Amino acid sequence: MEFRAEVPQAELDELQRRLEAARWPDQLPDAGASYGVELGRLREVAKYWRAEYDWRRFERRLNAYPQYVTEIDGQRVHYLRVGSSGTPLLLLHGWPGAASDYLDVIDALAQDFTLVVPTMPGFGFSGVTGATGWGVERIARAWVTLMEQLGYERYGVHGFDWGARIGPALARLFPERVIGLHLDGYVAFPQGEELSEAEQQRLSGLDRWRNERSGYAAIQGTRPQTLAYALVDSPIGQLAWNLEWYDDYGHREGAVSNDQILDSVTLTWLTGTAGSQARLYREAQSSWGAHVDHCPVPTGLAVFPNDSTVRKLVEREFDVVHYTEFDRGGHFAALEVPDLVVEDLQNFFTKL
Repeated sequence: MEFRAEVPQAELDELQRRLEAARWPDQLPDAGASYGVELGRLREVAKYWRAEYDWRRFERRLNAYPQYVTEIDGQRVHYLRVGSSGTPLLLLHGWPGAASDYLDVIDALAQDFTLVVPTMPGFGFSGVTGATGWGVERIARAWVTLMEQLGYERYGVHGFDWGARIGPALARLFPERVIGLHLDGYVAFPQGEELSEAEQQRLSGLDRWRNERSGYAAIQGTRPQTLAYALVDSPIGQLAWNLEWYDDYGHREGAVSNDQILDSVTLTWLTGTAGSQARLYREAQSSWGAHVDHCPVPTGLAVFPNDSTVRKLVEREFDVVHYTEFDRGGHFAALEVPDLVVEDLQNFFTKL
């Protein structure tokens, strides 16, 4: 069924009212971002949200592409389908986000691929999940079903963040369907291998994540319902919870623009999906660090600054035929450096 984003004005007015009535906490002097999102930074983005951000601009941009909703395994699924010729390519997003994470790469990629860009169950216009069990493998199977519905028997897969977990699960379950698997931000955990100094340095990002950045995942992976009450009721709380990731915990403020951040945060707010997004971490926590069989599908890796991707570790799990390290960009590469994502996808699939 065809779909268009058309949020009632009353819902936007209610969001504006809540932003204007926000209550602000104190902050320790000189704490900066070391205790969490810095108050001044949050006020800055919230002010932009209240006074300048234009949701209708985002709607127009999204509605410029063909969108659809379907039902798979009892769950509503929203997706974009762009192009009618070229290799089918499935683009998988992560947390927080939606299919709209890929808007900056669609036009360029559609010249060479037929793009299918789904929004994960529980996220954005796919709506909240209505049952337990929507973890990595179930979502992977849903995407295979989606591609079958669309008539695609063989296709490429690209993913980052959770997409870089779901894509490999799909390729392992259905290797005969996947022409090639392309990932960015993928982490393979060490199992006693000897690592060079450079490899150890790259892997040190895992220590930073455990010591500084893993709190959100621990909460979402254990008590997502408790968190949901705060996020679904407070747009400022929702913004703070997501802004930390987009700002790289205060280390790269502005790497993702205010408009890009607020496109995602506002979509989550308007669809009431903060809680169901968080549930993914509970449903899929067993997938982290679990033993996996070697995946025979040809695999390409794009590695951006601060990624903890070590080639020799990834080669234990995949048939790596393409590996590119970049000197700019970051975790949200499709938002930050869409030109590099497009170039690497084109180079990888040309090889195949």
